[in-house]
Amino acid sequence: MLKNTTTSPSLLLRIPTMDCSVEEGEIRRALEPIAGIALLDFQLSARTLKINGSPQALLDSADAIAAAGFKSEQLGKSASEAADASADADGLHDDHTHDADSSSDKQMIRLGAALLLAIAAESLSFFAPDTTPWKAAGMAIAAVAIFLAGFDIYKKGFSALIKGKLNINALMTVAITGAFVIGQWPEAAMVMALYAIAELIEAKAVDRARNAIKGLMALAPDTALVRQPDGAWSSQPVTDVLLGQSVRVKPGERMPLDGTITTGNSAVNQAPVTGESIPVDKAPGDQVFAGTINETAELEFTVTALASNSTIARIICAVEQAQSTRAPTQRFVDKFASIYTPTIFILAILVAVLPPLLLDWTWLQAVYKALVLLVIACPCALILSTPVTVVSGLAAGARRGILIKGGTYLESARLLKAVALDKTGTITEGKPQLVHWQALNGADETSVKRFAASLAKRSDHPVSKAIAAGLDVTTDDEKADKVQDFTALVGRGTQGTIAGQTMVLGNHRLIEERKQCSQELEATLKEQEQLGRTVTLLANERGVLALFAVADTIRTTSLAAITKLKNMGVTPVMLTGDNAATAQAVAKEAGIDDARGNLLPEEKLAVIKDMQVKYGATGMTGDGINDAPALAQADVGFAMGGAGTDTAIEAADVVIMNDDLGRIAEVIDLSERTYSVLWQNITLALGIKAVFFVWAVFGDATMWMAVFADMGASLLVVANGLRLLRFRGQSVR
Repeated sequence: MLKNTTTSPSLLLRIPTMDCSVEEGEIRRALEPIAGIALLDFQLSARTLKINGSPQALLDSADAIAAAGFKSEQLGKSASEAADASADADGLHDDHTHDADSSSDKQMIRLGAALLLAIAAESLSFFAPDTTPWKAAGMAIAAVAIFLAGFDIYKKGFSALIKGKLNINALMTVAITGAFVIGQWPEAAMVMALYAIAELIEAKAVDRARNAIKGLMALAPDTALVRQPDGAWSSQPVTDVLLGQSVRVKPGERMPLDGTITTGNSAVNQAPVTGESIPVDKAPGDQVFAGTINETAELEFTVTALASNSTIARIICAVEQAQSTRAPTQRFVDKFASIYTPTIFILAILVAVLPPLLLDWTWLQAVYKALVLLVIACPCALILSTPVTVVSGLAAGARRGILIKGGTYLESARLLKAVALDKTGTITEGKPQLVHWQALNGADETSVKRFAASLAKRSDHPVSKAIAAGLDVTTDDEKADKVQDFTALVGRGTQGTIAGQTMVLGNHRLIEERKQCSQELEATLKEQEQLGRTVTLLANERGVLALFAVADTIRTTSLAAITKLKNMGVTPVMLTGDNAATAQAVAKEAGIDDARGNLLPEEKLAVIKDMQVKYGATGMTGDGINDAPALAQADVGFAMGGAGTDTAIEAADVVIMNDDLGRIAEVIDLSERTYSVLWQNITLALGIKAVFFVWAVFGDATMWMAVFADMGASLLVVANGLRLLRFRGQSVR
């Protein structure tokens, strides 16, 4: 599902104050001059940065990050250490979360004290006599409030100004320093205290979005009951469990690791991984995932993936990687903000200089209004409007068993006009099943059923297996109808002697070779084949005794899923390597009007290209290696994660963990909602700023009002973006 590549040597750093793309951009710019850096891998959700490069480049990088005003914690040095640290990122994140909770409480107390001092400074300014001692006392209190609230902001702001970079911290530093210099010290203190408190609240809200998917990791137990070499069972940490070891899980417990069931039958609640609300029956040979819940009976399974590589761990890792990619709207906003901030700074300078020269404003009045503009202009809300929304959308999808590999695909899925659907394993179950059988020429149904089952159970051919499973003959009947002289007839079927009779269980071709076909039988065979079924016939020396029709049945969810897509204005097209008759029969049953059969992988690729010309944005859904080229060509590729091959999953942009086609409509619905919220947030952020901008220039807006406008807008867009976490996929347009 996820490829991890490392280049030696590497350095993994955790940067606690790296909250959004602004800080990421500052760190990138700080590292640009350093020669020898091969790769920068930012993970904003975990606040980590992995750097690949020469040893000297790694040393210089740590120094450059510190010089830019960012504290960092080293998690790994070499490539192997970095990989180990990355694999354990969730545990590290949890540890830091506990530390952060304590630190956050202390920070809130400190900021509360700063706010009380700022209020005291405001009170002195308003009520105290306008004399030097009182002014000095008020300025001293304001200075302490500013120190408590924003020393880190000041450090970053001055660092940015020295380097000629106009970011949020630079704007706030200029505005607050200017206010203090012109005698507006109470407002300077109030602005800094309110700004710092709002930043802390905002950071907590953003973390909620980024860490929404992290809760999945907590679902997997820390320990597992493992069989020891002497046969005894003992509990041990999941991190110590090796591949191939046997694990036992009691009813009501969660699976500690991924594995294949060896003993037991039970219902398993797979909602944490696949989003399925109904428990799935599991038997020996079936796969189980870490974090899922064993409902009814004890199970034993063989471990197939280490704790750091479980399905849940890979989902979380993939979502984190997806969070680091930029959606189109996010790239637009980041570019806009890079132009917007210096433009506002220049505009503030013009407001400070021109009105005293051209109008009847005083210099103090003009400078104050310019400082208010700087506070209003901080692009926090604008920059936060996109990543919080995108991350919430990615997390909402993951909770539904939909792994979207980046904001680009989350945002572009809404544009799909057509979706190509592979037949086998996507629309259908991918497993042949006996769907019809009948005795012919007056043969006894009970006898031919037993004879056919006895022959079918001796063969490993998928069609024979389907017949044996469908007939479900008892063990006593098998003993009574023991097969002797069993022979496999390559490309035709099987032959054996049962109860003294030589019998064959084979295809149409074998019966024709035996000259046992009649016009009536040919008509029956044609009728079955037109339904897309594979027909097998049971015959003895005297004639054909029975007909068995096997087909790859469509999934129970396929018809409803196709109907949803049509209701959304998306045209479904079925692609398959099977013959045209089978393709048409399955398509008709699934409600698809356009079906293409006899397609090789390169021909599926050509069909996708044609659909892109005919319909526009086109999706592709598949699960096999032969679907990979078409998945890669499509505007959005959907892979079936449950039954899908690794190649198909790697090539796809969206992985559907429970193989439910209905999730495609959910992705499109989620994409539309995400896009709508993105532009709601952008409109909110710019609209609120525009109103206060006019009020600041032509009215009496104060600096602390400007802070409420700026940070209020930021909190609004964060809260609006978080609404996507409640997505449950019910509504379809």
